[in-house]
Amino acid sequence: MMSPHSAFKRDRFTGLAYLLVAFFAYLQAAWGPLMPFLRDELALSYTLAGLHFSAFALGMVLAGLSSRQVHHHWGSRWAIWGGAAGMAIAVLLLMVSHTVVLTLASALLMGLLGSVLQNTLQANIAERHDHYRTTALTEMSAVGSASAGLVPLVIGGFTRWGWGWRPALLMAAIALGLIFGQYHRVRLPAAPDRRPAQPLPLPFWGYWMTLFFGVAIGYCLTYWGADFLRTVVGLTRSDAASAMSLFLFAGMVGRGAGSQLSKKIPDECLVVGAIAVATVGFLLLWLAPWPGLNLTGLMITGVGAANFYPLLLSAAISTTQQPNHATARLSIGAGLAILVAPLLLGWLADQMALGRAFGLVLGLLVAITGWLLWAHHQKQKTLAGVS
Repeated sequence: MMSPHSAFKRDRFTGLAYLLVAFFAYLQAAWGPLMPFLRDELALSYTLAGLHFSAFALGMVLAGLSSRQVHHHWGSRWAIWGGAAGMAIAVLLLMVSHTVVLTLASALLMGLLGSVLQNTLQANIAERHDHYRTTALTEMSAVGSASAGLVPLVIGGFTRWGWGWRPALLMAAIALGLIFGQYHRVRLPAAPDRRPAQPLPLPFWGYWMTLFFGVAIGYCLTYWGADFLRTVVGLTRSDAASAMSLFLFAGMVGRGAGSQLSKKIPDECLVVGAIAVATVGFLLLWLAPWPGLNLTGLMITGVGAANFYPLLLSAAISTTQQPNHATARLSIGAGLAILVAPLLLGWLADQMALGRAFGLVLGLLVAITGWLLWAHHQKQKTLAGVS
């Protein structure tokens, strides 16, 4: 564990963690841009398409319930490399699937095994860098955003060339093989702490709720953004898929800035700023009458919304000395958000059209603000009680 005065250092394990999070983020983000093509292939309604996002999220919830036990019984090596390999197998299943049952099964497996991988990496990075936890987690998330930002461009490019969306997923499986070849001998974290988990404090659960709404906002936009740009803004299907890279690359820039600002500004203040930026951007995206302004709003929203997860993850972990237990519980919150929010937005779109249904995001922005204030208040009360 690092002392408060030690410098932030990126060792080989940190590099491996960044690459594997990039692998996870690429595949997680792929569901949004490929969904218009999958809907056409399988003749899916908005609601049935939304079940794929919910299946992925259900996998995240199951991972949150089990990843701590997996990590304790099998160790970091199995949780990391086994989770990554399992996600690659799920990708291959999706590529050969031509029925909705198999595509749903692929989404479930990706969410489950990928989240075991991500939870283990986040817990170890948080513990490894301690005083620079926010910097490391935000930087790792920025790498994930950069990887996710490639997905719309790759899928849009392959489909324009007439190759379809499947080669974009095959690239991820090949990349994992290259990562394993380079890093399989890297020394992984020491044996896990097998002491029973203690109850998490009240401020943690405040940040848990805040993270729930933050993830809900991000994934409503990630999963339905391409359809919104196609059906409401009026872009072509390929252009809409490619344009979502603006949201994801803006998120990379936002997280890069957040990583630097986190060295000087408290997490809660950064989250307030992120909410303000995301709100302004979303109103422009949702209400602007010209595609150029809609896309500008998309980018502004990405800068703010991308910082919700890493900042709130760090804030929540800071309330406890149990990073593995905390990240597992936070995975449940993130999974539930993805399970509920995109499916709810898809159902609303079937009832009232996608443009009006997008108003759900504005309600989520109000909710995250309220829960952040409550969580910060509980944290201050706890600190006052300790002192």
